[in-house]
Amino acid sequence: MLDLKLIRENPEQVQQRLDQRSGTYSLQAILELDQQQREIQTTRNQIQARSNEIAKQIKTKIKGGSDPKGPEVESLKAEGNALKGERAKLEPQEKDLKAQIEQLVLSLPNLPGEDTPVGANETENVEVKRWGDEHKPQGDTFKAHWEVGKDLGILEFERAVKVAQSRFVNLWGVGAALERAIAAFMLDTQVAAGYTEVMPPVLVSTASLTGTGQLPKFAEESFKCAEDDLWLTPTAEVPLTNLYRDEVLSSKDLPIHHCAFTPCFRREAGSYGKDTRGLIRLHQFNKVEMVKIVHPETSEAELESMLGNATAILEALKLPYRVIELCTGDLGFSARKCYDVEVWLAASETYREISSCSNCWDFQARRANIRFKEAGKKGTQYVHTLNGSGLAVGRTMAAILENYQQPDGTVKVPEVLQPYLRRKMIHPES
Repeated sequence: MLDLKLIRENPEQVQQRLDQRSGTYSLQAILELDQQQREIQTTRNQIQARSNEIAKQIKTKIKGGSDPKGPEVESLKAEGNALKGERAKLEPQEKDLKAQIEQLVLSLPNLPGEDTPVGANETENVEVKRWGDEHKPQGDTFKAHWEVGKDLGILEFERAVKVAQSRFVNLWGVGAALERAIAAFMLDTQVAAGYTEVMPPVLVSTASLTGTGQLPKFAEESFKCAEDDLWLTPTAEVPLTNLYRDEVLSSKDLPIHHCAFTPCFRREAGSYGKDTRGLIRLHQFNKVEMVKIVHPETSEAELESMLGNATAILEALKLPYRVIELCTGDLGFSARKCYDVEVWLAASETYREISSCSNCWDFQARRANIRFKEAGKKGTQYVHTLNGSGLAVGRTMAAILENYQQPDGTVKVPEVLQPYLRRKMIHPES
């Protein structure tokens, strides 16, 4: 959530930065409603001040010997009652205006950082790093990962459609074991990097999704339970960040680094026709997520560190990748600055997103009301929050199947996964 005071005091600057994003955002309605609300608040404060003054006058007069039921006191009481009635009329108006303002502010995305590349869409993103060209498999043709998985007997989509619908998958035998092995390796790596592992709920409340920015804007992207105020989480970023909703932390508690392995659920609304085959765009997928809750002074460095935590997984697996810094027009709703990590897929000879690492500054902290207090200082400050995939497990499996496939139909297991999977090769008879 953007700071309403910032919008009020610097509307042109805020509007200019919002205009750098994709979409159309206007501050006009917010500014008009805010002006109305502040005028009512001023009137209400004046009424309250006069009411307090009348109460003091009544007390003074009675103490001075005036008749409590005399005309002088009764006149003051009548004025006080009239003011009370006026205040009673104003309070619901002000409450309604505040609710309207809140909903409008909740619909605004985060402001891009000053150093975020300005651009209209993904075509203007900036590549900042490329790694592992020497690890790209050599050959003329490679099978897509769903073909490799089908030939091995470890990926199966047809029965998943029977059980659920399209864009779900069954993992069989070594396929299921490979998914577990990848996740375990990722968790062990992130824990060794200083993250505390958490196993959070995967059903989350409306308040939690609002706190991290998925609601109200992206309701159509999420699956909601029909009879409860619960949603299937689209990412572990939601429960991990909301662990601290409505809390005031001590600066000594910061930074907080968490990681979690959870299933994630997304409708993928608007993506019909895209990646309809394979593991790239499923309604249900597994992911290891990283979340940081940090002091504002360290968040920029924490983002670079988180990016390193994500890419360390790919380097250990010897999967080629590149890092893209997103331009203003391609930023996620809650992000101020974001890096996408894209892994090389041999069959399509292209890079595909496997992680996004975002610094949200105080945007989510304001929505979720997560603050901290420093010893010896008055008041509280909002924390900065960061999140990133470390990594998407299914997409990692897809990259392994494509980049490690062998001419005889087998798939070599990356060396770092061999102790987890307890094998060096995946054979069709597996």
